[in-house]
Amino acid sequence: MTERVTTERPITAPQITDLPLPERSTYDAMLRGGKLRCPNCGTGKLFSSYLVVADSCSDCGTALHHQRADDAPAYFTMFIVGHVVVGLALTVEQTFAPDLWVHAALWLPLLLAMSLWMLPRIKGALIGIQWAQRMHGFGGEAADGRDATTGVRHVDTAARH
Repeated sequence: MTERVTTERPITAPQITDLPLPERSTYDAMLRGGKLRCPNCGTGKLFSSYLVVADSCSDCGTALHHQRADDAPAYFTMFIVGHVVVGLALTVEQTFAPDLWVHAALWLPLLLAMSLWMLPRIKGALIGIQWAQRMHGFGGEAADGRDATTGVRHVDTAARH
């Protein structure tokens, strides 16, 4: 019978510096993003143009290019605007019974204005959530090698001798 030789080294005890990273306030980050500001500092611009997210904050330097809002802002905008406009249109129809051209004159501009106003604010709030929850690369890795999500230090197994 041959003896099996392993090259695994013993795992060392966790260090006192293996503390989790501080929590980020999701509420504050959403408010800052909804105000079209950096979710970290609240002063730098979040967007470089209407819906184009800046690569980084001009004030604090926080990287913003990690965001993955995708189609969610459009879905939330349609959901909110649709409920508001349909509710108002039904109320006006039941109360006044106007002609169709009055409905078109009232609701199409309102629909357009609400959608254009809300879309970047909802996108900003969603980016704020992603930043606060350290999603999609917003957490990264701390300077001492800790994972930003769990706070656990990644140990290079090849370096342990």
